[in-house]
Amino acid sequence: MSELIQYQRDDGIVTLTLNSPETRNPISDDDMIEALLAALERLETDPDARVAILTGAGSAFSSGGNVKKMGAAGGLNDARPAKTRLNYKQGIQRIPLAFEKLEVPVIAAVNGPAVGAGCDLACMCDLRIAGESAWFAESFVKLGIIPGDGGAWLLQRVVGFSKAAEMALTGDRVKADQALACGLVSRVVPDDQLLDEARALAQRIAVNPTQAVRMTKRLLWAGRSLRLDALLEMSAAMQALAHSTSDHQEAVQAFIDKRAPDFTGH
Repeated sequence: MSELIQYQRDDGIVTLTLNSPETRNPISDDDMIEALLAALERLETDPDARVAILTGAGSAFSSGGNVKKMGAAGGLNDARPAKTRLNYKQGIQRIPLAFEKLEVPVIAAVNGPAVGAGCDLACMCDLRIAGESAWFAESFVKLGIIPGDGGAWLLQRVVGFSKAAEMALTGDRVKADQALACGLVSRVVPDDQLLDEARALAQRIAVNPTQAVRMTKRLLWAGRSLRLDALLEMSAAMQALAHSTSDHQEAVQAFIDKRAPDFTGH
């Protein structure tokens, strides 16, 4: 599993690299699913992880599903529809659920095509930046299937319903500049600067108090589905926790002293 997902931490920034470049980093095979889930669990329990970058090895971010295994009784598909349903629930659908539980912020550094489940994988991340050669496609319909990995929930929360419907119903490619225009990514950079830009963005997050960052991410995700009154209740509870942290006290004192704060993550 460690070979399929490379895990590297440097100064609180973890880089997760999908490492199956010969097949353009598909995420539907059992071994890749397990490797990705293991990497996310490791990230969540890593006490020194403040922020993560997710990218792909080679020329693609992720090709999504392994099309060569999509024939009858291949890959997630099974000759028995009930077994196919279980394959999805017990397989690729565990990935978006793992991202939803993850409190460490994740930046998708999209270095090439992000296709089908690969596009949805980028949407599972909290922030997305793209290289100039990157492109996206919610392309399930082109294969006569639907986004079985949660894409119908994820994509519209990133780009809005109308654009998500256009992408999902046509399956058309969205180039990097178009992705920027619709908010699918927050910036487009030259390919050779992608990881440097991702690390610079990660560093701007990593310098902030760890607990405040994690709770803010949790509130942002909760805000996708909670009513306002429920979110306010959750916010009040988390704010009580935030006020009790050493980093909050340090931030206030550093502001008063007119100096840079020294955060410890506590």
